[in-house]
Amino acid sequence: MDKKSIIGLVLIFFIFLGYMFWIKPSDEEIAERRRQDSIAYMERLRLDSIANAEEQQKREQDSLLALSITDSTATHQGIQTLKLGQFSANGSNPRLQLTVNNGKFSASLNSQGASFQNVVLDDFKTFDNMPLEVITPDVNNLDIAFIDSRNDVVNTKMIPFAVFCNGERIIEDSVFSIADDDSLTLSFRAFVQASDSTPIIEDSYLEFLYVFHHDSYEVDFDVNFHNIKEYVSVTPNLTMTWKNRLNRQEQFDRSLKGRNASRNKDSERFYTTLYYKNVGDNADCLKDGRDDEKQITTPIDWVAYKQQFFCAILMSENGFRNAQQLQVSTNRSNKEDNYLCDMSSVLGVDYDATIDDYKLDMGFYFGPNKYRLLRDMDRGTERILPLGWGFFLTQWVCRFAIIPVFNFLENFGWNYGIIIIVLTFLLKLVISPLTWNSYKTGAVMRHLKPEMDAINKKFPKQEQAMQKQQAMQALQKKAGINPMAGCLPLLLQLPIIYAMFRFYPASIELRQKGFLWCDDLSSYDSILNLPFNIPLYGDHVSLFCLLMFAMQFLYTVYTMKQQQGQASMPGMKFMMYFMPFMMLFIFNSQSAALNIYYFFNLLLSMAQMFGIRAIMTEDKVRAKMAKIEAKNHGKPQKKSRWQQRLEEMQKMSEQMQKQQKR
Repeated sequence: MDKKSIIGLVLIFFIFLGYMFWIKPSDEEIAERRRQDSIAYMERLRLDSIANAEEQQKREQDSLLALSITDSTATHQGIQTLKLGQFSANGSNPRLQLTVNNGKFSASLNSQGASFQNVVLDDFKTFDNMPLEVITPDVNNLDIAFIDSRNDVVNTKMIPFAVFCNGERIIEDSVFSIADDDSLTLSFRAFVQASDSTPIIEDSYLEFLYVFHHDSYEVDFDVNFHNIKEYVSVTPNLTMTWKNRLNRQEQFDRSLKGRNASRNKDSERFYTTLYYKNVGDNADCLKDGRDDEKQITTPIDWVAYKQQFFCAILMSENGFRNAQQLQVSTNRSNKEDNYLCDMSSVLGVDYDATIDDYKLDMGFYFGPNKYRLLRDMDRGTERILPLGWGFFLTQWVCRFAIIPVFNFLENFGWNYGIIIIVLTFLLKLVISPLTWNSYKTGAVMRHLKPEMDAINKKFPKQEQAMQKQQAMQALQKKAGINPMAGCLPLLLQLPIIYAMFRFYPASIELRQKGFLWCDDLSSYDSILNLPFNIPLYGDHVSLFCLLMFAMQFLYTVYTMKQQQGQASMPGMKFMMYFMPFMMLFIFNSQSAALNIYYFFNLLLSMAQMFGIRAIMTEDKVRAKMAKIEAKNHGKPQKKSRWQQRLEEMQKMSEQMQKQQKR
């Protein structure tokens, strides 16, 4: 090793030491980490204790349910003895099924656990015209676990609550419909019993309070600890568990079996994941389309179980303390056709045992992933929509251009395929000033081909690159064009193209809307189902994708003929011709709306180029060149800083080449 190498290694070593010292946590940070680890350890111990208690309660409940087959009286007496802590007196309450319809959805609630058992949206159906569920049937969808003053673990999902509707006691299964501009309040109360031998205390209860509003996807949800502070442990560690099984809703054909059914499920699974939002931060999510699990130690505002076009969201006004577990999982043993995956959240909830009437202020949203509805909640829930939030230009294009114009065009009552075409035309019209220079440059350079060929022949050697470049620049300046000026407008179009790529697959307005031979613009259009699967392409043929491919191939052929100098870059030429085939494979399973947009976008681009070519005739180009030459005759030509730097770099490159030859 020479001296310079040794010095370099020593410098790298000291830089590495300095970096390690720089990133070393401070004593305060180390102490805080230890404190957080200690809290997490105690929390795990507490959760293990609750889980063990839940398992014991489940075994007891299963045995009682088995007993009910032969002796309903014994079951009734046995349920009263369930380990419900100081809420065991509620075991005698009837198990009621309550249904509420508010014009937007039908919700079924069970008095045992006081939670949503089922939520079905009224205005939507699944792909095969079945009821669309955002909450699937289960009595254990929601549970709050805590420790009472007798050190018993209480799970609210085990408690048969007493039910009140608008203040009146309900003792049998009921169905409620909410009239216009009205609301309905359902109160589920679990009363406290000081001891097994004393009566219940009617002014001390745990209450789940739901307020339904007419024609609204939102439900107000409060948990009230009313005069029970002395019966609940002083520990603030309450745990709320929210579970849901997600069923298939899109692209579902019950006739598909085996491999085709599995791949059909994978397409919908890609858009399904769990979102959450940290307090004071933007929304985040688990991995798209895959099983994943995460623990959040900081407060969060809400949790959303999102599918492609619908979601269920649990929100808190004051924020949940943490998320001890956020999980998306797939039960591989579940072979049901409509099963998609399971989602669950274990959320930490604060409780102040010094307050007589403590309230957890929360809310639910059960509805479509529609930007306006989610945005109007003013909670940042619109960020569950894939609108390119990671890049500001893309999200601005989606939020302030595409969505408003799209919603405006909806008011005309046109077919959504026509709306897509009109929107494409309007966007092309808006950005046409940006593309004018690019297309004009291509048209002019086509007429300059003889002069450019002459320059290439005049400077054939590599060491003459600077002279050739200078001659090319002089020719382009004489023609009044700047090839570099046409690159920036093309780059500015990329956020728009990407925004459309994100917008159409996420647009619920296109769901189950047909156009021509396509039944659903939000999905791919299949004109032929293949008996085999082609890797990356799929097992079907999309006609809109074929049309887009054909148009892109023609566009590539035409633009390659307009551009000069491509013969010296065969690799680039290959990539340009390969791109349409790559897009054919990528877009065959994309939404028909996306393929329609790209097809008409390319068609309009071709029309623009033909129009500019007709305007920029060779006679006009030569006349303009003569005019510029006459104007600059005898005047010294100024060079831009960029041209000066380019010439300097070319000179340095030539000098290095000469030195290497020596």
